[in-house]
Amino acid sequence: MSEILLKCEHVDFGYENYDVVKDVSMEIVPGDYLCIVGANGSGKSTLMKGLLGLLKPTGGTITLSEDLKKSGIGYLPQQTPAQKDFPATVEEVVLSGCLGMRGKRPFYSMNERKIAAANMEKLGITDLKKSCYRDLSGGQKQRALIARALCATDKLLILDEPITGLDPSTTQDFYRLIRHLNRDEHVAVLMVSHDIQNIVTQANKILHLKQTVQFYGPVEEYKKTQYGREFLGGAESWQ
Repeated sequence: MSEILLKCEHVDFGYENYDVVKDVSMEIVPGDYLCIVGANGSGKSTLMKGLLGLLKPTGGTITLSEDLKKSGIGYLPQQTPAQKDFPATVEEVVLSGCLGMRGKRPFYSMNERKIAAANMEKLGITDLKKSCYRDLSGGQKQRALIARALCATDKLLILDEPITGLDPSTTQDFYRLIRHLNRDEHVAVLMVSHDIQNIVTQANKILHLKQTVQFYGPVEEYKKTQYGREFLGGAESWQ
């Protein structure tokens, strides 16, 4: 049986005595590619904050594997204008993913530099390592940030609306890259996205959230449900 990387059992998350997300049960194992979908205001970002440990559950339990307890989760946040204009080299951005390992040491170790170099190689951006991050294209910035996230852990990557602002061609490149990491490098992926038409061709599991879980399971089953048909623009899309 596969080790469970992350497990939620009847978890609630909220702010100031109001639960935004209620009674979520789900798990992620190696090889999973899970997408969280739902309308605006359905609690997706609150659930993500909870999974990342930025919010404590108001009910239920979250369990992380020993690996993830030590390393943390690789996280790709939504891009803000300030992040897009960050004045650092690609190498410095990627290396900053090793901060958790570095702890209180003032400098990165040779091993941490090797991890950063390996992830730049994996993402095909070694030739950009001395380039200024702010000068990169949208797709190159995403690759640098994924390499940074993988420096924390190569077990689980959490992506928050990762294709926002990317053009269609760059979007497809991004999906190919994530599919490669998931299938060939065995990185489990959890993605929050509005891009439902692409997601159903990429992910193997869907969690549809509307404060509570409306559906959790395989993509093929989701397509047959009322929520899946409505969210996908009607059953005729799949004929």
